[in-house]
Amino acid sequence: MTSRRLLKLLRSTLLRVTFFRMTAAAGLFTAGMFTAGMFAAFAPAVHAQTLLASAPLPDAPTPSLDPASPVAFVPPVVTPAVIAQSSVHPEHKFFNTQNRILIIAAAALNGADFAVTRANLQSGGQELNPVVRVFGHSSTGLAVNFVGETVGVIGVGYFFHKTGHHKLERATFLVNIGSSAGAVTYGLTHR
Repeated sequence: MTSRRLLKLLRSTLLRVTFFRMTAAAGLFTAGMFTAGMFAAFAPAVHAQTLLASAPLPDAPTPSLDPASPVAFVPPVVTPAVIAQSSVHPEHKFFNTQNRILIIAAAALNGADFAVTRANLQSGGQELNPVVRVFGHSSTGLAVNFVGETVGVIGVGYFFHKTGHHKLERATFLVNIGSSAGAVTYGLTHR
């Protein structure tokens, strides 16, 4: 299809849709008056097939409007939906007891990971994590890395809390605790 034909098709479809909306807003159509011709306005391919069909379409009764009866458009009444809060998973505060314990454990294990990593690097060891290796040239850089890791984990947990994913909120802390505990254990066993 050429761009000129496409523009013509889009223009005619837009005119049909605009005409249909104007007549529907004026109350000229009712739900029972839809015919195949009206649906052709929304499906140009079907409309083109209708025009190319060799057999004539059967006659359909045409609706008539009595000028004596007034036609008024009555907007539908919309009532707001009330969504009940689920009592299965009640909302909890982010810094509740369980999260405080998890945050303290994550921060403590990140601190232990910092101490073990710093001691290993100062005694000639090598950092295996390529992200931490960038910061591992100084104690300040290493501290920034582990503080950033702790703050990032708390931030991700808070994001999950705000979006209602409370299991993922706690899982974030647990995964960080597990990875830091694994790093500390590995660092202490491979001195």
